[in-house]
Amino acid sequence: MYPRLVIDMKKLKGNLDAVAHITKDKGGCDSMMIVTKCLCADPMVSRLIAEHPMVDFMADSRTKNIASFTDLAHEYLKQTVLLRIPMPCEVEDVVKYVDLSFNSEISTIRLLNEAAAKAGKVHKILLMIDMGDLREGIFFQNEDTIMETVQEILGMENIELYGVGVNLTCYGAIIPKEDNLGGLVKIARKIEEKFGIKLKMVSGGNSSSIYLADKEQLPEGITNLRLGESFLLGNDTAYLTKLPGTVDDALILEAQIVELKEKPSLPIGDVGVDAFGEKPEYEDRGIIKRAIIAVGKQDTDLGGMIPLDEKVDILGGSSDHTILDVTKSDKEYKVGDVVSFKLEYGAMLKLATSPYVTKEYI
Repeated sequence: MYPRLVIDMKKLKGNLDAVAHITKDKGGCDSMMIVTKCLCADPMVSRLIAEHPMVDFMADSRTKNIASFTDLAHEYLKQTVLLRIPMPCEVEDVVKYVDLSFNSEISTIRLLNEAAAKAGKVHKILLMIDMGDLREGIFFQNEDTIMETVQEILGMENIELYGVGVNLTCYGAIIPKEDNLGGLVKIARKIEEKFGIKLKMVSGGNSSSIYLADKEQLPEGITNLRLGESFLLGNDTAYLTKLPGTVDDALILEAQIVELKEKPSLPIGDVGVDAFGEKPEYEDRGIIKRAIIAVGKQDTDLGGMIPLDEKVDILGGSSDHTILDVTKSDKEYKVGDVVSFKLEYGAMLKLATSPYVTKEYI
């Protein structure tokens, strides 16, 4: 059935090998997290990750996803990680399914401590430091707050301070560099010196940091990277360059043509707003051959779809339809034919989440 997301397991394995080599052999990291959320913790891909000998942690932003692979991860001696800071309402599930969670709020860490005590466990946390991207974390300039938080955590019987981490690029688009990642390392060292402890992890970000590992310029003291897009699409997400040894076509969208007609390129009548409240703009291409495929904005991000047929253009779409200009294509498309697309991150994420998109593994 279409639309479908075709997942090439051999190519994904090759990408995983490549990013592991970059992260550990070239970057010198002690450990690597592979993020499963990008494909909604797909079971087949989760097993591929769990079986890989160079993966140390399986990470996701949703506790429900982690619950689906906790037993698998532990079978292969991987630790599970919650990337999104926990909601207070989910602390019991976090303690139940998650080995290590990212945290920035001391009130939530107290709740985790209570839940872990009830479960008879010690829960590990990574204390997030905001180095300027302005998403989660204690702001790096508030050193007193960082130290006070650490001091309280160290007094908790059922919480282990596993390390510190940073997120960059996802919100503020701040590029990982020596100054911000090196600053995180300095904070980690100050914590160790002040409290006489040794942190097990200094996590230096996500796929936007891997370009530094590839150049062998990752600041000394960064011991971990968290990788999703670089593994799936072969991207360094700081500069959107392709990483050596990776491919960008391990995931392909296939969608079926449901209508094929010659029509004007400009809608006729007064232009208002579309179904999403936006006022579209159109290019006058004259009479064109327009193909409608049965996938839309409910399923994907149209701007993140790249036709494999380079002579096909995406004109736009609605909830359930994407409209293509196939006029210049060398292929004589007909109703029922399949059009294929490479994917950018946003499109891939939505397709993997949509219940209307099937998956095929090759």
